[in-house]
Amino acid sequence: MVEFDYQVSREADGWADEAALEVLSGRVIGAAADYLVAEEGQPFPVIPVELSLVFTDDAAIREINAEWRDKDKATNVLSFPAFPVAPGDMPGPMLGDIVIAYETVAREADELEKSFEDHLTHLLVHGFLHLLGYDHIENEEAELMEGLETRILATLGLSDPYQGSDPI
Repeated sequence: MVEFDYQVSREADGWADEAALEVLSGRVIGAAADYLVAEEGQPFPVIPVELSLVFTDDAAIREINAEWRDKDKATNVLSFPAFPVAPGDMPGPMLGDIVIAYETVAREADELEKSFEDHLTHLLVHGFLHLLGYDHIENEEAELMEGLETRILATLGLSDPYQGSDPI
């Protein structure tokens, strides 16, 4: 079992309190890590892996997205690996940051007719995979990443979030 040291920051209204966010994130990230270790042979350091989770709003994530990705718009989740890593490689003890915007998550959950928590769970898995080097720019990469997301979410009792859609 992979051990994590979470730094959780609740920076906007709407979110649950930091303790509840840490519990949810720990359950989701823990399940994702356990799946990757057992099914994909993903190595992790033997010491606790540091992971920062920032729960913010559309205005803040828009600024971050503009500064770091040259995209002046809000998005649901951004991931910033502490160090470059390729899928399947050993990450360092400091994994990186996941930033999630409340309004976008809530809007997308409504549009997808999913609960807020289920959509947030998907985005946490998605962001975590980005920290481990997975991406969805090319179709082949997207199919791999989306397949992993689907299988990890299934271990959490959630359905395929990509059912009936082309890879992103």
